[in-house]
Amino acid sequence: MKISIITATYNSEATIKDTLESVNAQTYPDIEHIIVDGASKDNTLDLVKKYGKRVSLIISEPDKGIYDAMNKGIKAATGDVIGILNSDDFFTSEDVISAIVFAFENNDIDAVYGDVHYVNPENLNKCVRYYSSAVFKPSLFKFGLMPAHPSFYVKRSCYEKYGVYSLDYQIASDFDLLVRFLHIHKIKYKYLKKDFVTMRNGGVSTKNLNSKMILNQEGAKACKKYGIRTNPLLISLKYLYKIFEIR
Repeated sequence: MKISIITATYNSEATIKDTLESVNAQTYPDIEHIIVDGASKDNTLDLVKKYGKRVSLIISEPDKGIYDAMNKGIKAATGDVIGILNSDDFFTSEDVISAIVFAFENNDIDAVYGDVHYVNPENLNKCVRYYSSAVFKPSLFKFGLMPAHPSFYVKRSCYEKYGVYSLDYQIASDFDLLVRFLHIHKIKYKYLKKDFVTMRNGGVSTKNLNSKMILNQEGAKACKKYGIRTNPLLISLKYLYKIFEIR
């Protein structure tokens, strides 16, 4: 089983080395790492060429944002299973991909997801929030809850059947995609109680109040699109749950 890992980059020189080295360190042998760069103006591509030992393809050209970049990577991917690893994130341990492959090979499933944790960008050893996907079930989409997207690995055939990331959202296209795959098309999935990815705190969807408001509005938009009755206020209740994730 070949695993395709897609990393979208743009002026990511401060963090991309950690991402690349965490892919290099994976014990599973058959990995295709695809870099989709939005024509960075810094040293991102130099670092990719220097440290990306498992990078098999680099696409570097202007794009319409991170979801457009992810879609380019999905289109170029040749793996049986595809996952996304952001350019400021890295695998928490060396056996993450091995665990994912084991789950696919021993279960009749289309997708696997697990947990992630957030760290202080100034201290990568300090966990500030642990995002467990254990409680997820499709009925929770109406509250804005979903599996941790950076831990979501799905068969390439699902993208071919059910589509890629919509460009109709600023920051909630991952939510839209998971609703489509898990709620509408009811693909078969398995949760693994494992910390897949270490994420630096301060991502685009949580960096300020305005981002949170956009995320809530776009989450409600996605739910309405797929016939899930909710509203931005109901979706905002997820922040009450997230309080319990803080460490």
